[in-house]
Amino acid sequence: MKIRWNRLNRTVHYWGSIICAIPLLIVIVSGVLLLLKKESTWIQPATIKTQFKTPLVGFDKILAVAQTVSKANIKQWEDIKRLDVRPSKGVIKIQANNGWEIQIDPEKAGILQVAYRRSDTIEALHDGSFFHNNIKLMVFLPTALVLLILWLTGMYLFLLPYMKKKRAYAEPSK
Repeated sequence: MKIRWNRLNRTVHYWGSIICAIPLLIVIVSGVLLLLKKESTWIQPATIKTQFKTPLVGFDKILAVAQTVSKANIKQWEDIKRLDVRPSKGVIKIQANNGWEIQIDPEKAGILQVAYRRSDTIEALHDGSFFHNNIKLMVFLPTALVLLILWLTGMYLFLLPYMKKKRAYAEPSK
């Protein structure tokens, strides 16, 4: 039995694109949003930099300030997902488990900004972990592999006419 590569490629391309459609759409849309995260404060709050490079604020004071922000719902250290201290930029950011971000002044511990941070949720959508770790491995990983196969077969289909043309010129006329 002779394998008809063109037909097989078109069939794989056809069904592979159907299988990948929804996860790929999620990856594309979330990827576009992530590319724009520094441009849009809706996705990620702008970082407010200060001139004060050496933080004078201790961890106890950082927790105390975070506890004053009711939206963040921080009662103890376990309620904090991330603490980002960047002395070179004069920045201290506290990210609560519920997505709210608090930026405080590293010198006087005053609140500079409170805003909701959506970029982590978008990143979780992008890699599939938003749904479940098993979905990430059982849907998004196979989608990536099928997409690789689609790329390979698509490149083959794209190059096929050129390869045929080159072969036709190389063969002597009968």
